[in-house]
Amino acid sequence: MEDDEAKQRRKLEEEEEDFDERREQIENDFPSHHPPPPPDEFFDISTTVDPSYVISLIRKLLPVDSGTDERHNHHMNADNVVHGVVAVSRNTSNGDPESMDIEDNHNESTSEVRGTVSSCREPGMLGGSSVEEAWEDHGCVLWDLAASRTHAELMVQNLILEVLHANLMVSTSPRIREICLGIIGNLACHEGLLKHIESTAGLVNILVGQLFHDDTQCLSEVCRIFTTGLYGAGCTFWADCLQSDDILRRILWIAENTLNPHLIEKSVGLLLGIIEGQPEIGQLLIPPLMNLGLTGLLINLLSVEMSKLTKERIPERYPVLEIILRAIEALSASDSHSKEICSGKELFQLVCDLLKLQDKTEVATSCVTAGVLIANMLSETVDFIPEVSQDFSFLEGLFSTLPFASDDVEARRAFWNVIARLLARVNESEINTLCLSQYILVLLSKADIIEDDLLDTQLEDSNEESQNSFPSQIKSSARTIARQQIRKIESILNNWNVRKEDFQEETVNGNCSINLADVKRLSDCCHRYIK
Repeated sequence: MEDDEAKQRRKLEEEEEDFDERREQIENDFPSHHPPPPPDEFFDISTTVDPSYVISLIRKLLPVDSGTDERHNHHMNADNVVHGVVAVSRNTSNGDPESMDIEDNHNESTSEVRGTVSSCREPGMLGGSSVEEAWEDHGCVLWDLAASRTHAELMVQNLILEVLHANLMVSTSPRIREICLGIIGNLACHEGLLKHIESTAGLVNILVGQLFHDDTQCLSEVCRIFTTGLYGAGCTFWADCLQSDDILRRILWIAENTLNPHLIEKSVGLLLGIIEGQPEIGQLLIPPLMNLGLTGLLINLLSVEMSKLTKERIPERYPVLEIILRAIEALSASDSHSKEICSGKELFQLVCDLLKLQDKTEVATSCVTAGVLIANMLSETVDFIPEVSQDFSFLEGLFSTLPFASDDVEARRAFWNVIARLLARVNESEINTLCLSQYILVLLSKADIIEDDLLDTQLEDSNEESQNSFPSQIKSSARTIARQQIRKIESILNNWNVRKEDFQEETVNGNCSINLADVKRLSDCCHRYIK
């Protein structure tokens, strides 16, 4: 009898140890601000997060405010939604381990999903005394879980969108609205789930309404949702939702008036989604945006960022600078609106100043975008070329930015196109010796960059010939332009060799002597390329 009791006691201890191991495993898989699933709701399947726990969290997201009769009705509707959650969960939780595996879905989430997670309170603040604090804690967990396709799909199947819709309709809490929008934003980034957002009755209209709230975090999230929609398969649906002048004016107002760098990035990102989106989106939304002052807004925003950049380097503002430049560059490449954006003298001066920065490493991507924008502007109008034709710091800035565009063939061609336009104005046989020497000093100071780029260009030409990746006329045109530029550089170098005897000091600005060996080395390199 005692043996049986001992065996039974041992069995219970083993089961308890097994239970503790399972619970410890789940706790380790969550950050400290994510509570583990209740032990009585474990499913006996191998998964990082228990599906019944996800479902229980959805149930807990019922609207917390039902003070008025209208809100009470919405609350009752949400109760009906939760009954649906219970019913759906019985069908979806089929014990299939593969369908709930979070680990192998991380690569399927976009970087935008992974970069946007909930801003939960510190662990010491969890377990708040109010219902609203508890709601926020549960919502933050779902916000994080929505970054996984597996859990995002489970959440949508169990009517998370309807529950969030109900909350957005009744909640007056900016934090609750932010969490709802954050969850929707993460769900929208998974292919296929965006359609569910589009088809959830009344949800997109509620999202449009969120643009007219003044909470910074909520506005950032709703801009992210609409940007995702504009890049999705149903882009015209989202564009139609934004076509009202009042809505477009509000988006421009947000971008122009917010002081929050993250919201500037997201609101301009929404404008970029419109500009570089499908042609039907541009045809519908760009003309009214231009009429409402889009060009002036983008230039003003760039001016502010350049002013901040020259005074103090603030890393959190670098993405803002880049997204503004991308929007301007995309607009400058538009057939219908390039002339307006490319004719701005202030804009040209701003992007030239960016390229003249001595230390470009932290804003290298922005400098490359600026170089492409300058190429677009000079192809549209030649009025700006005389202003920079003898701006040696600008020419030096073009060369020093080239290495940052090493992986972008089109960007490098744009830079060489601008360099060619500048050098074409150099009449080396007539300009004075001092000016000619200034050109020589710039070329020699960037000789290593020129040589490396010429080598890369030769390798690319070889690869293009073997892969036949470009039409023959495009390859021929690119090679012709490149050879013309190198011939011009070689001609400048040779002309200086002929005239160097006339330059008695062999120094410029008192310190910079021109080394004859360096001149010969660069000249030989150019000759080998055009040979």
